[in-house]
Amino acid sequence: MKHYPFILFYLFCNVFIYAFHGSFWVYLLCFFAFCAVVVWGSFDIQLGYFVNSITHKRTKIKEVALTFDDGPTEFTPKFLDLLKEHQIKATFFCIGKQIEKYPETFQRIVADGHTIGNHTLSHSNSTGFLSTAKMTEEIQQCDEVIARYGHITTHLYRPPFGVTNPNIAKAIKRTHKKSIGWNVRSLDTITDDERKIYKRVTRNLKKGSIILLHDTSEKTYRVLVDLLVFLENKKYSTFTVDSIINSKKND
Repeated sequence: MKHYPFILFYLFCNVFIYAFHGSFWVYLLCFFAFCAVVVWGSFDIQLGYFVNSITHKRTKIKEVALTFDDGPTEFTPKFLDLLKEHQIKATFFCIGKQIEKYPETFQRIVADGHTIGNHTLSHSNSTGFLSTAKMTEEIQQCDEVIARYGHITTHLYRPPFGVTNPNIAKAIKRTHKKSIGWNVRSLDTITDDERKIYKRVTRNLKKGSIILLHDTSEKTYRVLVDLLVFLENKKYSTFTVDSIINSKKND
């Protein structure tokens, strides 16, 4: 079912081409349009074009998931202090090389009872161009680091940059991971305006939202301070991503 919009688009292109008697320029236009749709599907994890990802929780109560990518970092302890103060459990999608750089911080994330997810070994900028074998290696090596320093395993995986494609889909299947996306993206790595980040998150919140943040800056920490106050004032509780999968197993 996830491919229906693209199948319909493909059929539309064929009808369009037929209507214009197979004109070369119509063929070319449809080719570029189809390429644009595929690229869109690669970068928008919510579409589920190549990979079925969990992007939210189906729930009738006011609850959201706080997820943090790209750590651990020098800023992570402050995030942990704040979460502990508010008695909130979050989900941390950790990079293997960052775990090796900050092993004690990673161990504290685990000890504090937060959920851990795999975010590849290196979070390569060329993620979208890696082979299936290389992507599988990136995920497996991150698993090994997680096990070495945290003595835990995880079935959760978040694609770097939210990028998916056939190679990544195969790697996820080979490593038996569940892809985790989001439906509220803070863009906290793109903008320095804390108010814009805060407004972007709070105005898009829905019951069951999965919020994407990064424990990589003082800026996002300050946004989180205000966000937690907002959640408390609006009577939102929180959940960790693994609870969605556990609830499905029990259904």
